[in-house]
Amino acid sequence: SGGVILMAVIFQTIYLPVFHNLQITSTYEYLERRFDKKIRLFGSLLFSVGIVTWLPIVIYVPALAFNQVTGVNVHLITPIVCAICIFYTTMGGLKAVVWTDVIQTIIMLGAMLLIAIKGSYDVGGLMVVLERNWYSERIERPNFDLDPLCRHTVWSLVLGGAIYYLQCSAVNQNMLQRYLALPTFKSARRALWCFVLGIFAFLILCGYSGLLIFATYHKCDPLTTMLAREKDQLLPVLVMEVLGDYPGLPGLFVAGVFSAALSSLSTGLNSMAAVVLEDFCKPLFVEKLTERNVNILMKSTIVILGAICVALVFVVEKLGAVLQLTISIGAITGGPSLALFGMGVLLPWISPKGAMIGGISGLAFMSWLCITAQTAIASGDLHFPEKTVSTDGCHYHFTPKASKPILLRLDQTSNITDIMHTDETFMLYRLSYLWYTLVGFSFSMIVGLLASFATKALDPRDVDSVLIAPFVRRLIPPRLYPNQPTSDGIIYAFEVNTIRTLDPTEEDSQQVKGRDGKH
Repeated sequence: SGGVILMAVIFQTIYLPVFHNLQITSTYEYLERRFDKKIRLFGSLLFSVGIVTWLPIVIYVPALAFNQVTGVNVHLITPIVCAICIFYTTMGGLKAVVWTDVIQTIIMLGAMLLIAIKGSYDVGGLMVVLERNWYSERIERPNFDLDPLCRHTVWSLVLGGAIYYLQCSAVNQNMLQRYLALPTFKSARRALWCFVLGIFAFLILCGYSGLLIFATYHKCDPLTTMLAREKDQLLPVLVMEVLGDYPGLPGLFVAGVFSAALSSLSTGLNSMAAVVLEDFCKPLFVEKLTERNVNILMKSTIVILGAICVALVFVVEKLGAVLQLTISIGAITGGPSLALFGMGVLLPWISPKGAMIGGISGLAFMSWLCITAQTAIASGDLHFPEKTVSTDGCHYHFTPKASKPILLRLDQTSNITDIMHTDETFMLYRLSYLWYTLVGFSFSMIVGLLASFATKALDPRDVDSVLIAPFVRRLIPPRLYPNQPTSDGIIYAFEVNTIRTLDPTEEDSQQVKGRDGKH
């Protein structure tokens, strides 16, 4: 939760004022104005790759839950879900996406609350849930270890989490289009803090659901008994345990899960279509596209993207736990993408060439790190120790789940943050996945800055000040910004190409001087 608050502060201070003032359709229009068209296309490409790798995960999760509750094959469910979402996204556009998101959020919240309340009542109340998790060490004291190899610490959750949420919210077309659709900066800022409150609510509900699962099955682990095949199916198992005797209520849970997925899927499809249209399709046409042609291109993009996502579900189901997979894969494009915008709004010296070198370097480095780390996990070279479980209280016959023998060593005392690994495992592969986005962001920023100074850094006077974060403009001497008002309210106009034209009200109220002080 600390990471979410830090994200909101950074977002409303640095990124939101710039983007809302520009009133752009595609987030990546900013990159063209700040750098050039090549950087814009590169940023759009990063977004597109990120969406294509993220949406299959979004589709897979509810299909897995539906499979656990009903037994219907996952690969039969996914195309149906995608087809429904494609239909209402293509028919209704952004307005349909926003309103369906509202309805789906209410359903999702209601389903989670119902499970938490009924499940807690069945096990004996809130205190029983907390006691069972405390004595089994599921609830731990905060870990302030500075070692980046520790899987979960306060620092990785707050700092790493803040940068992860920042790339999801501040520069991602999915989220930013909602803030930019609001008429005033004040209303956009209010929407941001409503989002923070919503994240808090769902983090608390999801965390408590995990505690409730253990409290319910503390003497009969569903994974060991094969009642659930994957960790991601534990919550549906709990739902059938808690609500199975009430006709229709398990269906409410499934509706809640699908609501969450459809909300993300529709937003992703709509945003992707907008980016493809603005950044890839329109530049190919000499004449202005008619409204009919725009609609055809938008709908075609949504349908094609949906089909690709359904096909990629076959890959996702082989890659392990969904949470780590989502953050790891997202960091490949999320870190460099955030860095492109960070270089734009924070560092007026960064040149287009430096930004491109930094972005490509970050993409290459994070692709290598994330893919090889996931490969090490899949092969068993990298393993995360788990808390002890019990089957002493099981009242049914079962064949215990076979565990693969892995020859590993443990470097530290047993703790949930430790990582077990073979001697050949490279140290960087053991880096906590919560740091991935921050590493990608920092690596790209540093390389971009060095590359700019190694080639030819920009003169800040050549950068329009509206493209720079407000607090950065205040930190740099006013003479570097030809269109930045000074403390005496006078705008000093320099002879540079990027001086913006003053509107009539500004011309009447302010006196414009030349560099030599003459009117």
